[in-house]
This record gives sequence, C-alpha cells and structure tokens, in this order.
Amino acid sequence: MDQPTLTGRLLVAAPILQEDSFRRSVVFVVDDTDDGALGVILNRPLGMPVNEVVAEWGAYASEPAVMFSGGPVGSGSGLALGIASPDAAPRGWAPLEGLEPDAGLGRVGMVDLDGPALEMGGALGALRVFAGYAGWSAGQLSGEIDEGAWYVLPALAQDVFTTEPDRLWSRVLRRQGGDLALLSTYPDDPTLN
Repeated sequence: MDQPTLTGRLLVAAPILQEDSFRRSVVFVVDDTDDGALGVILNRPLGMPVNEVVAEWGAYASEPAVMFSGGPVGSGSGLALGIASPDAAPRGWAPLEGLEPDAGLGRVGMVDLDGPALEMGGALGALRVFAGYAGWSAGQLSGEIDEGAWYVLPALAQDVFTTEPDRLWSRVLRRQGGDLALLSTYPDDPTLN
C-alpha cells in the first residue's frame, strides 16, 4: 500500500529532538518521493537581508525580508517558495507536486531565483528565500517519525510565510488542540522550571 505523500505537510520537532539543526524547528516538506524527502525550516531567520544575497529579489521578499536557514544541507545554495496569483502562474514558478488542492496552501510553489525578478516578483503574493535545505534519504524520515522525533501536521500558507518565525513552533502546536496544544507551552529549557 502506498504511503501518503508528506509534500505540503509540516514536520514539527518533538521536544525529544535536541539536535541543534532541528531543535524546536518547523519544517515544510517541499518534496517527498520513494527516494527521500526535502524540506525547509520555516523558523530559522538568519538576519541577513535578502537583497544582500540575491539583490534583485529583495524588494519582493515577505517580511521579515531576510534569508532563512532552510536546513543543514547545501547551505551555499538558495531555494525559494512563493505564492502565485490565482490569475496565472508566472514564468519561473512551479507548483509543488502531489499537493491536494484543499491543503490550505493556496498556490504555494517553487520560485526559480535565476528567472527575471522584475517580471516574476510582481506576480507573487509572497516570497521566502532559504539558504540550504533539510534532506532525508529513502526511509530515513519515516524512521524518525516512527521514533517520535516529528509531529506530522497540516500546513497553512501563513506558516510558510510567517511574519513571526520565533513563535511558529508554539503557534502550530497550539492550533492542533488537545495534547499538542498543551505541548505548545513546553519550556525551551525544562531544567530551568
């Protein structure tokens, strides 16, 4: 039986996940295939303005208009996500494959940063640029999920382009209700309790 795709879902780090790269992270899965998965961390702003790295895209970057650390893999490369207008998809924008139409993600897709920023940027409702990404080989992510390292949760477009990345981990957990809402109050360092 085929496993449902994780593309377009959030991976929210459980408190047991203490690895520096992923501690209290919220990862948006961009691609999930039999060969592995790729995502970007949504709550790791770097503080470096987008226009200092990809100058032509700085004017179109969503607030906070800084680069985000997408993950520990390929930190020297850039990856961008954007929301296309409902009228037409701009050249250089590609929808995420395998997303269900009612996934609450509107028209989130990949943006080709080598494309013409002036032409594409104005056609995007939001843009986020990431340095690097998170990647898992075949079976690796499902093993981490089975071990309880990640909560797999629905994503909203506002999660991908949040203006408050430092509050995203708690906010996503809180809106789930029940035990996960309670977990949203888990202290950053429980030894200080």
